[in-house]
Amino acid sequence: MRPSLADLPLGQHAAIASIDCERRLSRRLMEMGLLPGTRVRVVRVAPLGDPIELRVRNYSLSLRRAEAAKIVVSPEDTV
Repeated sequence: MRPSLADLPLGQHAAIASIDCERRLSRRLMEMGLLPGTRVRVVRVAPLGDPIELRVRNYSLSLRRAEAAKIVVSPEDTV
């Protein structure tokens, strides 16, 4: 099983490998800049665990954990 964006620990960098969900949601996520190959980092997690804040292309983005679980990533070492 490949890791998802929802599985990444705080501060971890990853590259987006694919978005595995219905077309309407994947299109919305891609419009927000979450394209395959894009590097993302988990910045913060809400007190109850949902949503999570990401750093994508030099801006912050918050996603529900359910949406983040549909984004397959390739984890990278922290820089």
